[in-house]
Amino acid sequence: MICREHIRDAFHAAVPIMLGYVAIGIPCGILCDSIGLGPLQVFLLSALFYSGAGQFMIPNMYLAASPLASIIASVSLVNTRQMLYSASFAPECQGVSKRLAFFFAATVTDESYGVSTAKFAEGGWSVDRALMVNLLSQSSWALSNVAGALLGGAIGIPLNIAAFAMTSIFICLLVTQRMTSANIVAIVLAMAGVYACKAVGLTGPAILVGALLGVAGAMAYASARDRRIVERSAQMDAARRADAVGVAGTGDGASGGAGAEGGVRR
Repeated sequence: MICREHIRDAFHAAVPIMLGYVAIGIPCGILCDSIGLGPLQVFLLSALFYSGAGQFMIPNMYLAASPLASIIASVSLVNTRQMLYSASFAPECQGVSKRLAFFFAATVTDESYGVSTAKFAEGGWSVDRALMVNLLSQSSWALSNVAGALLGGAIGIPLNIAAFAMTSIFICLLVTQRMTSANIVAIVLAMAGVYACKAVGLTGPAILVGALLGVAGAMAYASARDRRIVERSAQMDAARRADAVGVAGTGDGASGGAGAEGGVRR
């Protein structure tokens, strides 16, 4: 049930994302304007497609004279990570309406995924709040793109510098996470995967490969750690039982000896 408190909570959680989207949405809109997209087209692209990385890739690849099939394939490959984000929220969507779960899953992005994951882990968070975070972030992104398209070439913004704003958002989300051992493993492996892909020229799938490598490594590490904990607990329980049996046996022996001694005295 959406109420004023939920809207306030969602807005407070979405503000950092919204501000970051302004910084990268305007340059993205300017870049889209450079290939002939008007404000309405930019708005529809942002509202229906809603992929920061994909929307930066489309005009860049178009300006590089890449074939349409290559643009579609590259953008689709980069955006496959969104399926992983949505699937990971399946447990939180149990018990909510299918329509609410659908809209929530369809509007998850990298940044809102990080915020919602942290909020669900803290407790007291709900799918309707998470959906509002997604929609507020998407509104900021779409309006910022439209503003960039309206500005067009009127002002000069160094796009390479402005693009670092996307990286800065990830850094902010990273430092707010709990630095557990599993998270550290995920971070290190994801960074190594992205660097390795870019080193060999696989820039397109670098983010996807890094994300998959980080998640798989963290899951394997957590599974191995849990097995060690279970085995150690079982060993400690076995040792306790052995000690208890030994103590009981010693007590029975002492009682038997005392009984025999009493019988001799009688």
